[in-house]
Amino acid sequence: MNPIKVLLVVEVPLIGSIFASVLEDEPGIQVAGCVATSQDALKFIREQDVNIALVSVGLPEQGALTLTRAIVDSAPGVKVLALGLLEDQNDTLRYIEAGAAGYILKDSSLKEFVEVIRLAQRGEAQVSTRLAGAMMERLSNLARMFASFENKMDGEVRLTSREREVLQFIGEGLTNQEIAARLVVEVGTVKNHVHSILEKLNVSNRDEAASYLAFIKR
Repeated sequence: MNPIKVLLVVEVPLIGSIFASVLEDEPGIQVAGCVATSQDALKFIREQDVNIALVSVGLPEQGALTLTRAIVDSAPGVKVLALGLLEDQNDTLRYIEAGAAGYILKDSSLKEFVEVIRLAQRGEAQVSTRLAGAMMERLSNLARMFASFENKMDGEVRLTSREREVLQFIGEGLTNQEIAARLVVEVGTVKNHVHSILEKLNVSNRDEAASYLAFIKR
């Protein structure tokens, strides 16, 4: 049986090395590499054979969410696991919606850590009862929103190019201040764009707006 080839993406090289040494002792698991930045991770995945990417949620500037989406888009055969999450269902759902195949909590045991990797390779996932309930509720809400949005796609919903750009940043989890810094504009300008986006999409919060990204990209 071929080993599970794991890429570690951890912002602190020493911690990445510790994770690597732990995994190397596990039968059937091979550490393909250990990198500290999103750019190096994407380059590694393009050039090497990887089954699982363990992406630390501590990557700077919401880099883990952005990297998760980038891997899912460019290398769909690579399963992404969010590494180091706290037990917060909103954060966890955000990574799952970004395409993560699973997650490893910050306080997970070594046994749980390894089991999540093996489950992901088999196309399975381990979630708490509370999170499963939240996922079902989220899926139900998304189904209703998507049905409503599809009916409006050829109608009155027309986002400007700048609003689409802001919505993309919202989907990456950036705050208004962070978006303003990326676009080199005033925070008030970003707030105006966000207000316009919510109004045009007829949603009440940023998470609901971000859920429409899949349709808007069509």
